[in-house]
Amino acid sequence: MIRRVLSAVLVAVAVSSVSAQSPAGWRVHTDPSQNAQDPDNTPNLTFAAMGKGFHVVSGPAGTFWHPSNTANGSYVLRATFNLMEPSNHTNYYGLVFGGRDLEGPNQAYTYFVVAQDGTYQVRQRTGRQVTTVQAPTMNAAVRRPGANGQSSNALEVRVAGDTISYVVNGTVVHSGAKGSTSTDGLTGVRVNHVLNVHVEGFAVGK
Repeated sequence: MIRRVLSAVLVAVAVSSVSAQSPAGWRVHTDPSQNAQDPDNTPNLTFAAMGKGFHVVSGPAGTFWHPSNTANGSYVLRATFNLMEPSNHTNYYGLVFGGRDLEGPNQAYTYFVVAQDGTYQVRQRTGRQVTTVQAPTMNAAVRRPGANGQSSNALEVRVAGDTISYVVNGTVVHSGAKGSTSTDGLTGVRVNHVLNVHVEGFAVGK
């Protein structure tokens, strides 16, 4: 049922203007692929409020956030990501935290993401430089698309003192000391290119 509703709404939403369709107050920073072996299949991006959340159909990879969604100290960041159909190759989506200057060339943040092949990873971005905190790792907690091509994964980033825990569907898949990872700042979501993802329950709490 949700697939039919989403399809009907997406048909009605024009993709020519991201700003006209974005949820109120939310902002988007796109990062077109710089890898010729992994090109963006389309330049258009759909980002629309829908149901109890929002929906992204990419185009280029994007970071999505609301300026009021900040977190400091100890907190839990969470959202449920519903992949509506498989991508034509492995692409990641998930949570962003510790963000700053997300609209500018010096954007910085950490992202915890999963993919349809059952892997997760943790990476940090500073400007155009991306470093790996946890390389792509297979974990049974990450749900893969079922017979209908869809999957649902509830992700959490739990910051407690000097420890960060990364959680998929209630299972801690990775945990460790913060080290050089900045956890204070803007929070949001990351959806890489050529994906169709519905996000629900985005929240930050103690």
